[in-house]
Amino acid sequence: MIIHHELTLLPKTRGFHLITNEVLKNLEPLPENGILHLFIKHTSAGLCINENADPDVLDDFESIFSYMVPENMPFLKHTIEGPDDMPAHIKASMVGASISIPIDHHGLMLGTWQGIYLCEFRNNGGSRKLIASIY
Repeated sequence: MIIHHELTLLPKTRGFHLITNEVLKNLEPLPENGILHLFIKHTSAGLCINENADPDVLDDFESIFSYMVPENMPFLKHTIEGPDDMPAHIKASMVGASISIPIDHHGLMLGTWQGIYLCEFRNNGGSRKLIASIY
């Protein structure tokens, strides 16, 4: 059986945000075993799993991505939505739109230092919608 839930995340500033607890509090209790698949319904933000302990990691991710794909590149054509939009699409493609996490004993089988990140690449991205599918 597959259960789908649509979650709406509160607006976040540009950057990388741990959302593990926000996701879990918006879901019913997890089953004994299964898989949680998260999909973001946006093209300028992404999802990933990474370090959940040191807040410097969040800042370093933002710095690296901004360095690799800066705003205001003169050759970009898709600029009607602002200088952060096309770079946001590129960054979101690099990170990806979905993740899957095994479930065991009613909990996510994340590693000790792992958390779920919302990777917000717009300066004012607004609320973000996720589809949480539980298999």
